[in-house]
Amino acid sequence: MAEHLNEIYISVLELVNSGGKIIKEAFSSKHKNVTTKSSEIDFVTETDQAVEKFLIDGLKEKYPNHRFIGEEGVASGLKCQLTDEPTWIIDPIDGTMNFVHSFPNVCISIALLVNKVVEIGIIYNPVLDLQYTARKGEGAFLNGNPISVSPTTALSDSLVIMELGTTRDEEKRQLVRDNFNILQTKCHGLRALGSCALNMAHVASGGADLYFEFGIHAWDIAAGDLIVREAGGVVYDTEGGPLDILGRRVICASSIEIIKEVIPLLKQMKNERD
Repeated sequence: MAEHLNEIYISVLELVNSGGKIIKEAFSSKHKNVTTKSSEIDFVTETDQAVEKFLIDGLKEKYPNHRFIGEEGVASGLKCQLTDEPTWIIDPIDGTMNFVHSFPNVCISIALLVNKVVEIGIIYNPVLDLQYTARKGEGAFLNGNPISVSPTTALSDSLVIMELGTTRDEEKRQLVRDNFNILQTKCHGLRALGSCALNMAHVASGGADLYFEFGIHAWDIAAGDLIVREAGGVVYDTEGGPLDILGRRVICASSIEIIKEVIPLLKQMKNERD
């Protein structure tokens, strides 16, 4: 199986690099074709759809028995079903709002799960040429160079990433504001960068110490889960239990000490599973 995973890893890297070229070519256009999904600020573009199709078609050609969970496929009505079969979980553009505005914090996020365990994770920002990769048990890398989480163990010394969300629901927006107010005086600083996958990559590479979010999806976190853990970090459900890839909540950090300090402070949100 290990040799087979080596071959798969090389193949998916080639596809991701090519998919990144599609994003980069479309990125600077001021006339992107944009439609909405769950709300007036939850966007999808032609490029999201094109990149997802490119990646899935390329993988299906090589691995016809593999299964797929893709953001745009699920948005169009396909069911999100995770089995023990080899399954690719794909976000063709994480940070679509950023992409629409030509703000360069965008990426492809793709993970391969076997027996519901992440074996391969890739997060690639083609605009800034930042490629985060991990194989289970083999460490995490940025553009081929090993990365690791920061040595930070206290919230008071932490740079924290949280997001403002893509919803107009006032109850959810109030929860975000509450958590912002709770944390802003307890850490070095707060950031909102608009891409769950890249937020996790920043924790993995030591640029941030903590990230949490409610309402995200499997395709936002699957690759980042492996990359953070392979970089020496920790990933959990926001209430402290094991991460549920389909549970739509995540918290990750450079150390378990930060997690234990933060979780009792947070106001929690329940979401319907993917």
